[in-house]
Amino acid sequence: MTDEGAVLEALRDAILAGEFAAGQRLVEVDLCERFGCSRFAVRAAIPVLASEGLVDVQRHRGARVRVIPLSEAIEITEVRRLLEGLTAARAAERVTPAQAAELEDIVAEMRVAVGAAELLRYSDANARLHARIRSIAAHDTATSMIERLRAQLVRHQFSVSLIPGRPAVSLAQHEQIVAAVVAHDPVGAEAAMRDHITSVIEALGSLAEEQAGAGRSAR
Repeated sequence: MTDEGAVLEALRDAILAGEFAAGQRLVEVDLCERFGCSRFAVRAAIPVLASEGLVDVQRHRGARVRVIPLSEAIEITEVRRLLEGLTAARAAERVTPAQAAELEDIVAEMRVAVGAAELLRYSDANARLHARIRSIAAHDTATSMIERLRAQLVRHQFSVSLIPGRPAVSLAQHEQIVAAVVAHDPVGAEAAMRDHITSVIEALGSLAEEQAGAGRSAR
């Protein structure tokens, strides 16, 4: 792999997929071997990933996969709530019949995944639904900001999805979002999206409380 952009994309995808643990040091030699690239390509990728909030770079200590505490994850999700509400409203104004059918098909897949307890399939469909709403909205600035914020939350989002009963709750919320978008109801779509993201914030808060409780009991 010689193209710098390809190396950047491959390393970003590996971090987001959890192939590197939070806090893990990113060793240039190892990365060059893994991706079949030069040190120059790795060194070009690291600052970009740092600017995206995925990597921490410390002088004389090198680069590590950034550890994002739950408190910061909650703050990031609060910002996402505003932006995703905006894109849902915009999508409701712009959606075509063909796009509406696409959204309904994704929701139908989410229902099947919940019924079959297929967590990974549900998670994938969930991500595709949000991405499709953003693409329908065609608000480039909001989309780029959301995608950058979401990249920092991948690990925490998966933890939220493991909370018992969470997929069924999430499914009902996504059904409401899509119903409002398909009905060309921007006010309802924005409200439904904000309600959904608020529930994610509450779920992250419950995880933070559990984490704090576990820390106290370990002392």
